[in-house]
Amino acid sequence: MAIPQNQPLVFNHASGQSVDLDLRGGEDAVAARYTELAPTEAPRGRGRPMLGVVAREVTLLPEHWEWLAAQPGGASVALRKLVHDARRHGGDCERTLQARDRAYHAMATLAGDFAGLEEASRALFAGDRERLAAQMAAWPDDVRGYVLQLAEPASG
Repeated sequence: MAIPQNQPLVFNHASGQSVDLDLRGGEDAVAARYTELAPTEAPRGRGRPMLGVVAREVTLLPEHWEWLAAQPGGASVALRKLVHDARRHGGDCERTLQARDRAYHAMATLAGDFAGLEEASRALFAGDRERLAAQMAAWPDDVRGYVLQLAEPASG
């Protein structure tokens, strides 16, 4: 990916993907373009928005609805418990996969032409941090450091 000399290369730290910025115009024009607007007051919908509860549609088979209806507290309570348990028990694996993906996105963009990229990618996907660091040893410090930072599950 060829980046013009005068354009910064910006990354979304959560995804590891590069972000295209429109830097045309003066400082005020750029600031206005990227200033988030305050959310307007939305009409009250179903659920308990003051508690952060949002109503949405879920499509299930009849036997799933029957099982949910038979649970103590009803379908909503059962679904919240299922999601909570899944996040608690499967969270580490999910965070590891997300970290690997964001590190790969940044690595492919920043180090696409660097020696050892293919082996570094293999080490990243194998979860071999030592081999990953060894394959990136000749890379610029900032690139190597950023990729290793993104590869950490807790950094996202």
